[in-house]
Amino acid sequence: MGYVRSHRQARQFVENLRRFRYREVMMVLATLAVVAGSVVLFPGFENVTRGVQSNVSTGLLALFAVVAICGGVIKGMLGFGYALVTTPIFASVIDPTLAVVVLAIPPWMINMFQIGETDTGLAFVREEWVLLALAVVGTIVGVVFLAEVQTGPIVPFLIGLVIFGYVAFQVLQNFVTVEEAHHPVALSVAGLLEGFLLAVANLGPLLPAYFHTFERDVERYVGGLSMVLGAIFTVRIIQMALFTDLLTTYRLWLGCVIAVVTVVGLLIGTALRRLAVAKVWFDRLVVGLLLVISLNIFRNTIPALFL
Repeated sequence: MGYVRSHRQARQFVENLRRFRYREVMMVLATLAVVAGSVVLFPGFENVTRGVQSNVSTGLLALFAVVAICGGVIKGMLGFGYALVTTPIFASVIDPTLAVVVLAIPPWMINMFQIGETDTGLAFVREEWVLLALAVVGTIVGVVFLAEVQTGPIVPFLIGLVIFGYVAFQVLQNFVTVEEAHHPVALSVAGLLEGFLLAVANLGPLLPAYFHTFERDVERYVGGLSMVLGAIFTVRIIQMALFTDLLTTYRLWLGCVIAVVTVVGLLIGTALRRLAVAKVWFDRLVVGLLLVISLNIFRNTIPALFL
């Protein structure tokens, strides 16, 4: 039964692609972009690890691939969580700024996948153009900040702070009931901070948390959020590549490779979701893992920053 369903979905995908349906076209273009980057920008086997840092081995790069696959599985099962898991793990092994820059590419690809998920994205942009504009402003400011503060514990500390806030939100939402509402000013401020946090730490659970708490319209949420995040990551990548020295050719290549590997995890996670694997327990496992990661980051950064 599962094989028949998968075969039918594959045929439908190809048929929609032939008709130039927006979602399928975006998925193919995003995938081709990262595959092309992986091939065209390949630095040569002798330089595979040189662009990261001297103590990174081929085995550690293989570990990065495993982490990317696991992040893709989590994203495929839960619909979120890729950057929340991959960014702190990468940042604990290599330079945090490098991790944030390299991991800008896979989320861009993922959000390009989701832009056509619903038909509400364009309508959302027309209604909430202030949110989109402020998110872009926050992104530009965040990239400038990241380019100026490339060393020291501030970037990993911000990563830990964002993760801990997300964990707290996941716990508290089970005990606090909030009435559904639409607050344009609060939404726009959340968008501004979302752009800044994504640029600085590659983590931005603030806007999804806002939508989940106040605006519980799933169709509007998926379409609108994918538009906003897609714009943020696109502006961020262009700015880092053209106006700073953050996104070098090697880092762009490594980000594309990680994005290609992530597709494997996405497919696995989607398959597990369709098999009705216990989502509640998996979700709790992810939240518990994120709590441990954030506390470990605080253990390493708070003494250097405040003591």
